Amino acid sequence: MADAETILAQAEHNGVNFVNQLVASKKMTAGEVADFASQTFGYPLIDINALDPSTLPYELIELRLIVEQGILPLSRRGGHLFVALSDPTNQEVLDKIRIMTSLIIDPIVVEDDKLQKFINRIADERDISLKNLGGQDLELAFAEETETPAIEMGSEVDDAPVVKYLQKILLDAINADVSDIHIEPYEKNLRIRYRMDGVLYEVSQPPLAIKDKIAARIKVISRLDISEKRVPQDGRMKLVLSKSRAIDFRVSTLPTLFGEKIVLRILDPASATIGIDALGYEPEHKQLLLDAIGRPDGMILVTGPTGSGKTVSLYTCLNILNGEDINISTAEDPAEINLPGINQVNVNEKAGLTFATALRAFLRQDPDVIMVGEIRDLETADIAVKAAQTGHLVLSTLHTNDAPSTLTRLINMGVAPFNIASSIHLITAQRLARRLCQCKRPVDIPANVLISAGFIEEELGSWQPYGPGGCDVCKQTGYKGRIGIYQVLPVSEEMSRIIMRSGNAHDIADQARREKILTLRQSGLRKIKLGITSLEEVLTHTNA
Repeated sequence: MADAETILAQAEHNGVNFVNQLVASKKMTAGEVADFASQTFGYPLIDINALDPSTLPYELIELRLIVEQGILPLSRRGGHLFVALSDPTNQEVLDKIRIMTSLIIDPIVVEDDKLQKFINRIADERDISLKNLGGQDLELAFAEETETPAIEMGSEVDDAPVVKYLQKILLDAINADVSDIHIEPYEKNLRIRYRMDGVLYEVSQPPLAIKDKIAARIKVISRLDISEKRVPQDGRMKLVLSKSRAIDFRVSTLPTLFGEKIVLRILDPASATIGIDALGYEPEHKQLLLDAIGRPDGMILVTGPTGSGKTVSLYTCLNILNGEDINISTAEDPAEINLPGINQVNVNEKAGLTFATALRAFLRQDPDVIMVGEIRDLETADIAVKAAQTGHLVLSTLHTNDAPSTLTRLINMGVAPFNIASSIHLITAQRLARRLCQCKRPVDIPANVLISAGFIEEELGSWQPYGPGGCDVCKQTGYKGRIGIYQVLPVSEEMSRIIMRSGNAHDIADQARREKILTLRQSGLRKIKLGITSLEEVLTHTNA
């Protein structure tokens, strides 16, 4: 019951229906939800992939309603209209269709993931632009936030084909779960690439002649200086998909030899509310993390390279803590996702608002929990440590290779060993590995290769390793989505003594082994045994 209430709250927050959020939370598969809904409500269950899209009576329901509400007209017989949907509890939309068509509505249950793909394909084929989906064009998403509405800023970018093409690029990226869009001009061609599951793929080569128009269009709606092409610029823009859902993009421009390269980072609020279970923590690691964030004070550090999911991990912890009785403040550079109920501050070093300045201000704001986007210098580290020692829970990130080296990195920055030992309670190092798609296949790997990777000889033969296959779902890559690989290191009393003696990372790593703390590689090997990822992915992202 508690899980259902949590999922319902997340669904309302993300602007999706209950079934969408339930499937996204991985509590039930789309097929299991459809079977349960069919049996509970007594509605027929069909496989929507068996239908011919060209025979459906789209004219009976507005296309915007089809896309926004996730419903689909199947057929009309006399005064009855058969409608496919994944959430039979959505009586509001059924009533709306009944009034709109003056027909008796007969619901048909279908699997949520298949329905969404079917609708997306229809929308793409019928060329549904973002203006049709959201009720307003991209430029208007910022009309209320800027003194000069973007629509008035430079008519040179008011080019319908360019607008239409850019909208398609953005919408396709969102539908494909892309994390970054790269728009790259070269001497003889313009290239568009998507980063999916951590890997870049080329998706398009539009005419080189439109490179300046695309750059200008993006800069206008991101409130950047359209006339400045000699220095990098950073901004944000918003894509309104419906009245209840919008996607933010972080925009970065870079002058290159042949024009401005633009990278758009997709910031989907749904990624911050996926729940701790979906991150991929081992059960014992999850409990250690929950115990640490349940403490009233101390510091929790999340480490790893850029793109390893540190921000999502921190946001997940903040969402768990977020309540009306907790005062949470964050200093970020920049704040990637808006979290209702949390006081988020964007660092602005040009204006003098550094991490250290923000931290000092937080301590005068009666905080319970403080999140620092990154500890970059001694001043920030010192204030964060003192905050953790004076009754505040502090969460932050650091760029190190593993958990033991984090402690020595702080010592090298100049933080006193005593302060480190008394303030830091938990360190998490993490990587993101690609998750095998449902088309995964068994593979034969020589025993010596498995042993060199870190497996014990005695455990070989008791499980089956899998590798990537290839299907339409994963675009023939064999991988779909990513899973976290974690090293969770609670700072024990013995480790505190090692820190006090100014021990190095090797000393701490040796103590971690004695305490049976899994390394990143060992955590990855567990994922291989469970068939979640492949040996190649673990070897790529972890060291022995």
